[in-house]
Amino acid sequence: QVQLVESGGGLVQPGGSLRLSCAASGNIRSIASMGWYRQTPTRERALVARMSNGGTTYYTRSVQGRFTISRDNAKNTVDLQMSGLKPEDAAVYYCHAEGRKLGDDYWGQGTQVTVSL
Repeated sequence: QVQLVESGGGLVQPGGSLRLSCAASGNIRSIASMGWYRQTPTRERALVARMSNGGTTYYTRSVQGRFTISRDNAKNTVDLQMSGLKPEDAAVYYCHAEGRKLGDDYWGQGTQVTVSL
């Protein structure tokens, strides 16, 4: 089992920046990749960014050039640096870890990001 705990959500004005952090504990060796998803009451949970153990990254098109994902393998953390935030970025952001075994998925509890004046 893997436990994920997020931090760093909050309220930010449009154009501002926010950094999310997720700390993983438990069976770290079972993780193949880590990333961030987001969900709103009107939109299904969707992948925002992901980084594999080898460092390969993926970003959904709407955040390319504005968000940066990073991992610290020594600390077992994955961060999401968000810049140029837009109202449409507002959502609950979930940390996700994909296990090496098919079907193994782990989720954090979610952290709210609000983008508003």
